[in-house]
Amino acid sequence: MVKQEKRRSHAKGSGLKITEFPGGPFGFELVARFCYNNGSIVISPSNICLLHCSAILLEMTEEVSTCNLLRQTEGFMDGLLHWTWNDILTALKSCEVFFSAADSCGLLQKLISSLLAKISANSEQPILSATPFPSSSSSSSSPDTYGFRCSSFAKTPEPMKPCSNSDWWFDDLTVFAPNTIEKIMKTLGAYGTDNRNLVLTRFLLHYLKTAVRKPCSTGGSGNLGCCKEEYGGLSDTAVHGVVLMQRTAFSCRGLFWVLRVVSELGISKECRHKLERPIGLMLDQATLDDLLVSGHDGAAYDVNLVLRLVRTFASTEEDGVAVQRMKKVGRLIDKYLGEISPDQSLQISKFLEVAESLPDSARDCFDGIYRALEIYLESHPTLSTEERTRLCRCLNYEKLTLEACKDLAKNKRIPPGVAVQALASQQSEMQIRSSMAEASQTPRRVARTTATAAEGVSPELLDEEQQLRLNLQRTQCRVKELEKVCRNMKGQIAKMAKGKSKSHGSRGMPRLC
Repeated sequence: MVKQEKRRSHAKGSGLKITEFPGGPFGFELVARFCYNNGSIVISPSNICLLHCSAILLEMTEEVSTCNLLRQTEGFMDGLLHWTWNDILTALKSCEVFFSAADSCGLLQKLISSLLAKISANSEQPILSATPFPSSSSSSSSPDTYGFRCSSFAKTPEPMKPCSNSDWWFDDLTVFAPNTIEKIMKTLGAYGTDNRNLVLTRFLLHYLKTAVRKPCSTGGSGNLGCCKEEYGGLSDTAVHGVVLMQRTAFSCRGLFWVLRVVSELGISKECRHKLERPIGLMLDQATLDDLLVSGHDGAAYDVNLVLRLVRTFASTEEDGVAVQRMKKVGRLIDKYLGEISPDQSLQISKFLEVAESLPDSARDCFDGIYRALEIYLESHPTLSTEERTRLCRCLNYEKLTLEACKDLAKNKRIPPGVAVQALASQQSEMQIRSSMAEASQTPRRVARTTATAAEGVSPELLDEEQQLRLNLQRTQCRVKELEKVCRNMKGQIAKMAKGKSKSHGSRGMPRLC
């Protein structure tokens, strides 16, 4: 009984386990069919790589048997130069399951060399020659043409014919895994910092654009960790090629597109810094849509990115060169601030950081900042008085228009102290302007009186004098109006202070308007 039980248990537990067999059970089954079919099997581009690697692993050479599997696969590979384009793609794709085995035996290198030879033979320009990018003026027409042209057709027709487009093969190679593309780039000597090839840079951007829509092969639905591990090297390689050309090949919009793609697939800090610098230098060419980049960890906006770009731009404009460029960026940041203000996750510190990222000289008017502040206060109704007062520090009251200053004084969300300060600053600014206007008018009046007395009154001079007087009267009326509003504000504050001292049970300071 014991002996029989031992035999049964031994029979149940018996088996042969071969680890790292090329292709797994399917590869072993193919070899078994070859053996049980008297050394005969149909070899095709779809199974040649698997059979060849299996034959090498099992040492199925002529020393064991004549016309063995290894000899047959080598004979089939001798006709590699006569394979069609699709045959090479099929064979190379099949190697991804047993990539290490195919690479170690040199099979992968042979297929890649044949692939590159096909590309060069069917292109007007060799793949290793650097061709100029299209001009940046033609790169803003559509999202698919941000500084380069992307392949627009699906499969290369057979039989292949020489093609005028250098990117005819882009779409066909998007089916390969990242490690296969890395092997191709390394074969061409254009991987990492060695990438100085414009055609290959365009291909990588097209490949990464397609990869963004795919799930990561090792991590389900494409989490950032596995994507960075798989595509990080290719993203850095593409960035090196982009930075090499910068403004000569890419528009500002195109660089933002590249940043979006490589950020989703993973990029090193060094390469991110290299890519952000040319974007920052061209920030005056950006649009609001360009700045609306999604943040990390599900954030709606990447505010830190915009701050880094603004600092880069501001650091190059400190010498006072191109004031109009600085003002253009100022208007852009005002729009951006108004767009992100409703975001509930936007902190006060970040709002102030964006608003104060540029000097006051970048804005002729602070109405845009005030509108963004108004939206932020409306979207964040639970802010305390101290927090609202802190937010208002980003306003330059002297650069607010009269209409904006009136609206600020009536705004219930603006602390009363801030409103009084804004009105006082506006009144002081108007008085200074009025004094300057009067001072500039005095010499002209004297000269005009003398000329009139000597030569008679000219209608043109009278018209000009009347216009100047009218403008001065308007300015004085505005000053008086602001003084009146300021006096009313001070009177209301005094009344509230008296009422508070009489009644200690009051709820607090009432709204002024």
